[in-house]
Amino acid sequence: MRKIDIFDTTLRDGEQAAGINLNTAEKLEIARQLERLGVTIIEAGFPASSPGDFEAVQQISNTVQDSIVTGLARTVQKDIDTTWEAIKRAEQPHIHIFVATSPIHMEYKLKKTPEEVVELAVESVKYAKKKFPLVQWSAEDAFRSDPEFLVRIMNKVIAAGATTINIPDTVGYATPAEYGALFKYLKENVTGIDQIKLSAHCHNDLGMATANTIAAIENGADQVEGTINGIGERAGNVALEEVAVALYTRNDFYNLETELKLNEIKRTSQLVSRLTGVVIQPNKAVVGKNAFAHESGIHQDGMLKNPETYEIITPELIGETAAPLALGKHSGRHAFKDRAVKMGFDLSDEKINEAFESFKELADRKKEITEDDLFVLFTNQQIESVDTPVYELKDVQVQYGTTNIPTATVSVIDPNGEEIRKAETGSGSVEAIFNTLEVLVQGKVHILDYRVSSIGKGRDALGEALVNLSYNGQASTGRDIAQDVLEASAKAYLNAINRQLIRTDLRENNKTASL
Repeated sequence: MRKIDIFDTTLRDGEQAAGINLNTAEKLEIARQLERLGVTIIEAGFPASSPGDFEAVQQISNTVQDSIVTGLARTVQKDIDTTWEAIKRAEQPHIHIFVATSPIHMEYKLKKTPEEVVELAVESVKYAKKKFPLVQWSAEDAFRSDPEFLVRIMNKVIAAGATTINIPDTVGYATPAEYGALFKYLKENVTGIDQIKLSAHCHNDLGMATANTIAAIENGADQVEGTINGIGERAGNVALEEVAVALYTRNDFYNLETELKLNEIKRTSQLVSRLTGVVIQPNKAVVGKNAFAHESGIHQDGMLKNPETYEIITPELIGETAAPLALGKHSGRHAFKDRAVKMGFDLSDEKINEAFESFKELADRKKEITEDDLFVLFTNQQIESVDTPVYELKDVQVQYGTTNIPTATVSVIDPNGEEIRKAETGSGSVEAIFNTLEVLVQGKVHILDYRVSSIGKGRDALGEALVNLSYNGQASTGRDIAQDVLEASAKAYLNAINRQLIRTDLRENNKTASL
C-alpha cells in the first residue's frame, strides 16, 4: 500500500491568516500535538522573517523527535544560513526553499527573466545542500506556470540536489482534472522525478482544495501539504484532516494510507482553534460540531436502526468519544490527575496542582465541570509561556442601566508593579471597559475584531473573549477566559497589549545585541 507523507504548515502558512498571532510557547504546544498526531513534516515557521519566528523554529526543532522539522527560506543565502542556525540540531535538518515560476510573478513581483529564476533556484538548492540533507524546493504559483518551463527548472533543481519538489496551487485557481493532469505530465517528463518526493500544496479560494489534493495524489504526489482546520491566508489551505479521513474511509478505492493517528484529530483541531482564535464552522467536514449531528426525523430513525445508514465516519475515529462523567467540587486530586492523563496531557505535579486549584475555584461557581472546561484548564497549564504580563488586570466594575450611561472602573497592575485605577464611559459596557483600558495602557488603540463565545453548554458556561486590535500602529491578538464575559473581555484586551509590548521588547533587544 502506497504511503502519503503529511507536511503540516499550520505554524507557517496557517499563521499567516489575518488575525492569527501565536507566541513561541503556543507554537511549541501545537508542534507537540502535531507530533502526537503523526505528521511527517512540521513546517515550524519562516526563521529569517523575525526573531520570534527564529526562536519558535529553533525551540521546536530542538524539542520534536518523531516528526521532521523544517523552516521556510527564500532563494537568498542569508535566509538559508538563518534557517540552518534554527534547524541544525534537529533529528533530520530540512529546509523549504521557494521561488515564483509563473509568468505574472516573475515579471511583476520578482522582475526577473525565466533564465534568472532558473539560476536563482539552482544556486540556492546547491548552497542549501551543503548544509541540509533534506532540501525541498517549491515553485510558487506552479499551477499558473508554463508546464514546459516547470519541467526545465525541475530538471535543474533535481540535478542540484533537491530531495522534494512542491507544485503549489498558490492562489487556489486549479480544478481537480487540471491539477491532476499537471502532476501526470511532470511525472512523465521530468528527469529523475522517481528519485525525489513530489508534493502538492493547495489553497481553497474556489472551495476545491481537498478535491485538488486528492487528484494530485491519484496522479503521483507522494506528499501533501496543508493545515489543521484548513486555516491560512484568504480562504485557507487544504484541511489535512479531510484528506486523511477521506483516504482512510475510501481505502477500498484509493488503496493509500497516511501515518496519522486519526484518533488525535479532534484534540488537534480543538487546540489549533483555541490558540489561534479561529472558530471552526459548525458544518466543517470531519471536525465541525455538526459533523455527526442528525436532526431530520428520517435520518434519526435510520440511525437508531443502524448507524451506518447515514454515518460513514464514526465520532470515535477522530477521537470524539462519549464524554465521561463530569467532575465537580467534591472530586479529588487523584481523579483530576487521572482525567488529565486520559485526555492526553503530560503535566508535572506542580502544574497539576496549579490546574487543580483553578478547577476548585471554578467548581465553586459551576454546578459541574465539563470536558471542554477541563481542556482549557489543562491547555493553559501545559503551555509554559515565557511571556510575563506587562499589565495585569486587578479589578473591573461596570455600572449599566438602559437609561444610564455605561461606566467602567478598572484597576490594573502597571509595568512598575503599581496599581492604577481609571474610569471611563462608553455607549455600552464593553466599549466603556475598552475606553478605560486605553487610558491605562497609554497608547492609541483601534479594535479590529472582537468576539465572545461560550466554552461548553449551560447558563454557567465559561466565556471566552478574543480581541484583535492595533496598539500604536501594530496589530496584536489577545484572548482569555472567565465566567463573566466582561471580565474575559478586559483580560483578552490586556493580553493583546502585553503580547505587543513583549514583541517590541524582543525586537529592541535583538537590535541592541546586533550593534
